[in-house]
Amino acid sequence: MNAPTRTLALWAALFAASGAHAGGEDTYQAVCAKCHAQGTAGAPQLGDKKAWGKLIKEGLVNLSADAYPGVRDMPARGGQPELQLREFASAVVYMANQSGAKWAEPDEATLKKINARIERANKRKS
Repeated sequence: MNAPTRTLALWAALFAASGAHAGGEDTYQAVCAKCHAQGTAGAPQLGDKKAWGKLIKEGLVNLSADAYPGVRDMPARGGQPELQLREFASAVVYMANQSGAKWAEPDEATLKKINARIERANKRKS
């Protein structure tokens, strides 16, 4: 395990043990920025209102549910297997809000909707 992966694993374990979760900006910096800061591999760049505008129209539930298991060149969970849905969705909120959205942090009801959409997609695939 390389140093950044060890650091992220430790960070995730500490948050899990405390019952807390990372905020969207923290998750963005730790996981998402490696692609979304520069638009690597077609990732919509943070602050690019045109690129994010289309995604924002999909809504938080659809966007998070479609991206969490991986989409196009983005690996599942942004390439971090320990990344929880709440942290992932919070990072999506952060990125969308930096690009013109006015989304609130995901609550339990929103997370249930995201999970339900992921489950439906998994059933269609099998």
